[in-house]
This record gives sequence, C-alpha cells and structure tokens, in this order.
Amino acid sequence: MTSVLAISGSPSVDSRTALVTGHLVNLLAARGIAARQLAVRELPATELLAGRSDSPAIRAAADALATAEGVIVATPVYKASYTGLLKSFLDLLPQSGLAGKAVLPVATGGSLAHLLAIDYALRPVLSALGARHVVAGCFLLDKDIERLAGGAVRIRPEAELRLLDALDGFVDALTIRTDLTRAR
Repeated sequence: MTSVLAISGSPSVDSRTALVTGHLVNLLAARGIAARQLAVRELPATELLAGRSDSPAIRAAADALATAEGVIVATPVYKASYTGLLKSFLDLLPQSGLAGKAVLPVATGGSLAHLLAIDYALRPVLSALGARHVVAGCFLLDKDIERLAGGAVRIRPEAELRLLDALDGFVDALTIRTDLTRAR
C-alpha cells in the first residue's frame, strides 16, 4: 500500500497549516492511501537546533520519512520563506533524504505577496534533497482556512479546488511511482 508522510512545519499550536495538513491526510485516507501527519513542532527543540540527527525522536521522524513513498511538506510563510523550524528538520536529513519520492509542497500565508515562496524558497531545498518529483504546490491564504469545532477545518470552495487539484497531481505522481516499482 502506498504511504505518505505529511509534514507540518508550523511552530504554532493554533496552526492553520496543521489543519490543512490534517485535511490532506483525511483526503488521502478517503482515497485508500495510508497517510500520517508529523508536526515538526512536536520534535524536541534542543535536538533540532543542535542538529542532533541521532536523537531517538529525530531518528524516528527521519525513519518515517524514509519509509514513505510520498511526502507532503506544509508550512506557513514567514518573511517570504518557509519556517525556520521546518528548515531545522530538513537540515537534519541526509542529502538524499527525499530520493525517489513524490513531494507536494503546500504553503499558507497572510497575503498573496507570499505566493512564490513555494517555488523560490521551498522547491529548491526539496530538489536538493533528491525528491524525484516535486509536483505543483498549493498556496492558501489564511483567510480561506476556517477552524471549526473539534479540530475540523473548512476551506473556501475556490481554495479547496486548488488544493484538490494539487492533491490530484500528487496522487498521480504516487501512482506512476507505484506502477514503475511494480514493473521492475
């Protein structure tokens, strides 16, 4: 069965990015794809900042990433880039940490001024880590994401359509990867 690790790089406990990441995990599960969420903010800060990739918690997160066939990397945009928290985690991965994987970048932000952060800040790092295919990402405005009771989320219809289109491209990339692996 295809597996996906959805990484939320938001440092906030009350994160719209984490809500969207959870929403994507649920959408994948509805399609029969095993997916789970990793909130980088729940990893030990001392180990992240000290670059201790041998820490048990960091090692477990890296192992979960290594066994996933696809990865969603979701981040809020701060100061025109992805979060430092996410960068700290990505820096602990081996140079080929995303080798052979399909990757879906997702970003949230307060204004359209941050729209290009996926392509100019995040995509180069994902490619440098060896991602086989970084699919077209999705940027969502904070105002399009509404927190509902019980941790649920509602995304404005036009933003939800963009998110679903990006997810479709990601699932297609996963399917191609699975078909190629079976053909070998």
